[in-house]
Amino acid sequence: MQMRGILLLLLLVLLAAVVAVPAQAQDPPPEPPRIADGVTVAGVAVGGLTANEAQTAVQAAFDRRLPFRFRTRRWSKAPQELGASADVAGAVAQALVAEPGAALTLAVAVNRTTVAAYVARLDRFFSRPVRNSQLSLRDLRPYLTRARAGIDVRRWVMRVSIASALRQHLRTVLPLQVRFILPTITRANYGPVVVIRRGSRRLYLYSGMRFVRRFGIAVGMPAYPTPLGRFRIVLKERNPTWNPPDRDWAAGLDPVPPGPGNPLGTRWMGLSAPGIGIHGTPTPSSIGTAASHGCIRMYTWAAEWLFERVRVGTTVYIVRA
Repeated sequence: MQMRGILLLLLLVLLAAVVAVPAQAQDPPPEPPRIADGVTVAGVAVGGLTANEAQTAVQAAFDRRLPFRFRTRRWSKAPQELGASADVAGAVAQALVAEPGAALTLAVAVNRTTVAAYVARLDRFFSRPVRNSQLSLRDLRPYLTRARAGIDVRRWVMRVSIASALRQHLRTVLPLQVRFILPTITRANYGPVVVIRRGSRRLYLYSGMRFVRRFGIAVGMPAYPTPLGRFRIVLKERNPTWNPPDRDWAAGLDPVPPGPGNPLGTRWMGLSAPGIGIHGTPTPSSIGTAASHGCIRMYTWAAEWLFERVRVGTTVYIVRA
């Protein structure tokens, strides 16, 4: 009995010792691998980073928007909007096994169709046709609208520039490449314009919209009025021969060669109105009257002066005033 008590006591001591021994702590999880010092991916420093950290940094750098500029306008587009994608995971996997200081590239794929579609939208938004100055008459004076240069987006150049910037990870401002088309007719170069006021029997010469000089004239008699409208000079002739027109009043008349008695004087400026022109006259007393068969007569010296300052194609307005 005594022996059994001793054994029981020893068992209790053992149990107490086992309970008193603290539980052994669990082993900590292993540290994730880190990229070697000095490694870069497309210029992004990833040395010392884990794979997840490096992927976040490289993706953020690639996701930066590409800025554009045209004159005072500024805008930007995300690479994905331009059809670009980058193999960030593949680049980071290479970085994990790279030697210290390695400079790795980041492969970028660019969808050419997406880029072309975006450039086409730029073309529709920014391109515009050239606009020449247009002539009209306002308050009996020539008026020319303002000319405007045309703009043509250089689509091929823009497609190449965008794709290159995305592949090279450039995010500097990309200027919109355009071609300017200059107008051929402007307020500055329009040239002479003639305004004839039939009622007041005056001829006004303008250089574009700028007044140059005024002359007294003779116009058509009531039976043969000078026509009203917009015409142009179609013929200029020095020392012309007068040929009788196919009209009743000229029936039986013979041509008159150049000389003092020529009804056209020394200069003829034929208009697009059939049989009508501006010319000198050997009858200066008719100036200021309605005496011709529809033509516009000028003093000989005035016709010679005007002849040197107008050209074939010059616009001539004849108005009622």
